[in-house]
Amino acid sequence: MGVTKQILWQEYCKEMPQGYGYSQFCYHLSAYLERSKAVMHLTHRPAEQLMADFAGDKMSWVDLQTGEEHRCDMLILTFPFSSMTYVEALPSQRQEHLLPSLGRGFEYFGGVPFSVKFDNLKPAIVKPNRYEPTITQALQSLAEHYNTTIMAARPVHPRDKASVENAVYKTYLRIYAPLRNHTFHSLSELNAAVRKQIDWHNSLNFQGKSHSRRDIFEKEEKALLIPLPPTNYTLQHLTWGKVQKNCHVILGQDRRQYSVPFQLIGKRLKIVYSEDTVEMYDNLTRVAVHRRNKNAHGYTTLATHLPANHQHMIARQAWNADYFLEKADKIGSHTRAVFHRVLTAKVFYEQTYNSCLGLLNLAKRYGDDRMEAACRRAAAASTVNYSVIQSILQKNLDRAPTLSRDETTHIAPHENVRGADTYQ
Repeated sequence: MGVTKQILWQEYCKEMPQGYGYSQFCYHLSAYLERSKAVMHLTHRPAEQLMADFAGDKMSWVDLQTGEEHRCDMLILTFPFSSMTYVEALPSQRQEHLLPSLGRGFEYFGGVPFSVKFDNLKPAIVKPNRYEPTITQALQSLAEHYNTTIMAARPVHPRDKASVENAVYKTYLRIYAPLRNHTFHSLSELNAAVRKQIDWHNSLNFQGKSHSRRDIFEKEEKALLIPLPPTNYTLQHLTWGKVQKNCHVILGQDRRQYSVPFQLIGKRLKIVYSEDTVEMYDNLTRVAVHRRNKNAHGYTTLATHLPANHQHMIARQAWNADYFLEKADKIGSHTRAVFHRVLTAKVFYEQTYNSCLGLLNLAKRYGDDRMEAACRRAAAASTVNYSVIQSILQKNLDRAPTLSRDETTHIAPHENVRGADTYQ
């Protein structure tokens, strides 16, 4: 710091009193510096390496509801051999956004490179080192999933990743500039526009040539890529939680509670969660799995995880007239008519729910056919309730023939029967 040509010349004169004057010294120093700037042309082999970096400038989208502007980091992936490039806008550089984006990049290319070289990004490189950089565990897991290798550029050596630096520059020209006057209202809308521009960029012929990046990639590079695995990589996080007395564990990341079997109350469980799912493990046994819900301070509950009395209470909360009528409909029209009469017999529907439960239990015990027959027989009764239907079924009256209104019962004449003349 603070070293000038004048200082260097003065130090030179002390060692070489008969040496160059100041002007000649400056001339030869400049010539030396120019020679030291020589760069080496590197020859890249197809599919050997994919370079990854983030652009220095960001793009953005605006929330229509709040008017808030969301700034996005731009991930750029490029093959040095063909210059085939993939660009995606991400909410941040954090692992939960970076790693899935790498997977989408591999899908865009239709295969996996033999290695991926990163700049020394914090989400990718724990400890930069010229010889053995330390890779994050999550990125290492991704590399194992896709059967590739993660590499890191040497610290403070931008020429190690000249290809991706050039891709960043091209991104400014081919994506940032054409989209600068557009306003996007979601991340997906922004990425759709970015994808359209990067497709155009890859298909555009090189200056003065009759082929494009995509032409070289399709012809010489794509077939050499490692095949994609059957499933995409899913970033998983690990934490622990104690099962509360309400049969739930708390996922602190979302401040939300998820149910587990009530027999595990008081135990400490391992919680493995991804962007979409939350799983709970008791040692090596998975005891629960839920769809992840990021709405804070809520509950995600599976009724079968709760004690029987709790399940009954939850079922009661779901009861209403439509619920019971729907159940009756499945048995038959006469059964539905009986349920309707039971439900409307009292001012409050809730007072009749136990009667309806009893009727459903009778149907379960005697079968739907006998239940329908019993309800058909009870249709003419002035009052219909659980006890009436139960009596018909117990006495097998549902199986007896039903007399029509025009039919009368023949009674043999005897002394206790008065004739019509008695009332004249």
